[in-house]
Amino acid sequence: MSAAEPEQPVPDAVLVAEARAGDTGAFEQLVLRYQTVLYRLAVRMLADRQEAEDVVQDVFVTAWRRLPDLRDGDAVGGWLYRTTTNRCLNRLRDRRSVPAEDLERLPDARPAGSPARVAEAAAGVRALRAALDGLTPEQRAVWLLRELHDRSYEEIAAAVGSSPAAVRGRLARARADLAEAMSAWR
Repeated sequence: MSAAEPEQPVPDAVLVAEARAGDTGAFEQLVLRYQTVLYRLAVRMLADRQEAEDVVQDVFVTAWRRLPDLRDGDAVGGWLYRTTTNRCLNRLRDRRSVPAEDLERLPDARPAGSPARVAEAAAGVRALRAALDGLTPEQRAVWLLRELHDRSYEEIAAAVGSSPAAVRGRLARARADLAEAMSAWR
């Protein structure tokens, strides 16, 4: 008796082609594949869960309408990241800064251990959130896309409408600013 091979996920290009042909189930698979990572990106950029949900929902509504315009079905992931990043940057430009009380609504890590260790970890997370809030929206976007979403410099450049060299510069500046803001936590 041979073991069954694990089922490979359907490639993005196939799902895009099927969705273009009107298969809502194929589009639903794309949504399920990308909604969590896009939501995480949006909530970290915006520091507001509801606003992040609105952005991601809007991105998928736009994606459904504009899917026929996408030339390369394999590029749908980058296209969704770029659209989400741009929507978040636009919202961040429309507001001054995130109120401190909004930062408290973000999910945080709750490590197991002694109460002192849990309190220290929570304080570190709050300090990181405050440090991230101190970055420019563009710096925050490139830092989040690189450090938390493991996107390449080329993918980030496409997402923020910049060059890979500019992304490297923004990322270096963001890392330096974060290192300075977090120096007490070393």
